[in-house]
Amino acid sequence: MIDLAVLKGSSFVVLGLARSGLATVRALTAAGIDCIAWDDNALSRDEAAKAGARVAELSTVDWSGVTALVMSPGIPNRLPEPHPAAVAARAAGKSIICDVELLARAQPEARFVAITGTNGKSTTTALIGHILQDAGLRCEVGGNIGRGALDLAPLGEGGIYVLELSSYQLELLQTFRANVAIWLNITPDHIDRHGDLAGYVAAKKNIFARQRAGDCAVIGTEDEPSRTVEREMAARTGIACVPVALDRPVAGGVSYRAGMLVDADGYTVDFSDVPTLPGDHNAQNAACAWATCRWLDVPREWIVNGLKSYDGLPHRQERVAAVGRVVYVNDSKATNADATARALSSYRDIYWILGGQAKEGGVAPLAPWFDRIRHAFLIGEATELFAGQLDGKVSYSRCGDLKSALDAAHALAQREATGPAVVLLSPACASWDQWKSYEHRGDAFRAMARALPGAESLGRAA
Repeated sequence: MIDLAVLKGSSFVVLGLARSGLATVRALTAAGIDCIAWDDNALSRDEAAKAGARVAELSTVDWSGVTALVMSPGIPNRLPEPHPAAVAARAAGKSIICDVELLARAQPEARFVAITGTNGKSTTTALIGHILQDAGLRCEVGGNIGRGALDLAPLGEGGIYVLELSSYQLELLQTFRANVAIWLNITPDHIDRHGDLAGYVAAKKNIFARQRAGDCAVIGTEDEPSRTVEREMAARTGIACVPVALDRPVAGGVSYRAGMLVDADGYTVDFSDVPTLPGDHNAQNAACAWATCRWLDVPREWIVNGLKSYDGLPHRQERVAAVGRVVYVNDSKATNADATARALSSYRDIYWILGGQAKEGGVAPLAPWFDRIRHAFLIGEATELFAGQLDGKVSYSRCGDLKSALDAAHALAQREATGPAVVLLSPACASWDQWKSYEHRGDAFRAMARALPGAESLGRAA
């Protein structure tokens, strides 16, 4: 837990008591700091009270004695409609921040590596953390992945925090400074929270706020908003800007293609034999991790070792089982078409399980990869929508639920696959029609796949 004693004498209101909110309450109360907490969930309120917070309806708070509102990033503070507590805090002239801001204030001597982007954040964050830890550096990984920021260990001078940061978190930072800021990519997302694409990009650009001479910005350049940001950062004095580009030389940067990357001086890394980093998108993640770790003076051979020993993340193209030449891949984290495109582009001879609660546009944008699909197996609420979008383009079956879809995909793949093939759960949908979360859905798929006759378990233990 992070020691917040440096904030002694302050008073905070904590709104939202899930993982990061409860960690914030525990850290504040452990440091003897006054804390008022609220969540709509009664069980969460009880946990906060047990930790020593004063639980109170925030409409009753006297904001004159409050230092700041610490808000769960998932709760709207401006759009589409601000939470009443955010309105009250602003009216009283109080700051609205998140737990990452408190971490930065409590650990000013540590270094911070921050990662953002629409896709690839979690993999890049975990990969950088893995490489640094493998190299023997004192490093903690968290933020929007894994543990909340205040549940991390105090590191002090010489320590490195590797943090995945969403646009929601970035707009709630005031003093946080990224010594290395990684910007992966931008596609339209969370528009309801930011108003439009420009608002989303503006929130993401906060990752570069307060960087100064000697800091580094690593920027993927495969979409126009990202190229604009790269040009802006390249023009800032004193900040090293490292562009990362697909399959083309880039001055002072890193180029990549699936399984390969080339550094600015021509040094080449081949990681094509690493099954946890398939496809161009994972090569971009690896290239950004490479650039970051090189900036942090990690020797090249240690970075290569880290790339090749990376286990991958659950639910993100996670190889969970194999039966003969057919591999079963859990990509339950792919809750929209853009994320699923990354999986489809990584394999051929795909038996594709998809469906759930559909996002806008459905799977129509995935047409460029339809020739890779041997058969599609439809589940959940999106079945009829997807059937209409696939009709005449991809053969499909209506399966209803995940178990029926897996059984059907397994039977067909085992019957007709003559070479390497993939049974791929990449739903392009939210999970809430049939599951508690994408993790719940992915855990179920992993267990079902490993229970198939003759299955060999792959990857991490359940």
